[in-house]
Amino acid sequence: MTSPAPRTVRVARPEDVAALVDLIESAYRGERSRQGWTHEADLLAGQRTDPAMVTAAVTGPDGVVLVAEQDGDLVACCQLERRDDHVYFGMFAVAPGRQGGGVGRDLLAEAERYAAEQWHAGEMRMTVIVQRDDLIGWYERRGYVRTGDLSPFPYGDERFGVPLRPDLAFETLCKKLG
Repeated sequence: MTSPAPRTVRVARPEDVAALVDLIESAYRGERSRQGWTHEADLLAGQRTDPAMVTAAVTGPDGVVLVAEQDGDLVACCQLERRDDHVYFGMFAVAPGRQGGGVGRDLLAEAERYAAEQWHAGEMRMTVIVQRDDLIGWYERRGYVRTGDLSPFPYGDERFGVPLRPDLAFETLCKKLG
C-alpha cells in the first residue's frame, strides 16, 4: 500500500477561483456538506460565497488565500486579511471527505505561521456563528479564546446565505501569535 501524496500549501491564484468556490460551497452548504462535520446546512441555506467574493479575496492587496493541495486537488483553503492590529482569518473550508484527517489543523497552523512570519502579526482573529459550539470547541483546542464580542448576522443579504433561524450572530475568537 502506498501512502498518500503529501499536502502542499500555496497562495491561491486567480485561476483557482472556480475550484475555490466549489470547495467552499461543498464544505458549508447543501447536501454535499453533510458528509463533513463543519457544515452550516442546518443554520443557513443558499450560497456561502460567490466568484466575485472569492476573486476579491484572491486578488485583494491586503490579504491572501492559502490553499492546501493533495494529489492535484484543492482540499482546503483559508483567507488571511491584514487589518490594523491583527490578521483576520476567514473563508476556511476543508473538503467534506477530508475533514477529520488533520488537513484543517495543518492549514490553520500554516496560516498562523504565515501571518506571524510574513506580516509580523501578533494576533489572529476570526468570527464564528455562536450556534456552532462544536466548531468553537475545535478552535479553543487550538488556542483560540472567545472574546464575548458579538456581531449580527447580515440578515437580508443573501450573498452570505439565507438564515434558517432568527437568532444567528457571530462571536470573535482570537489567538496571540508568536
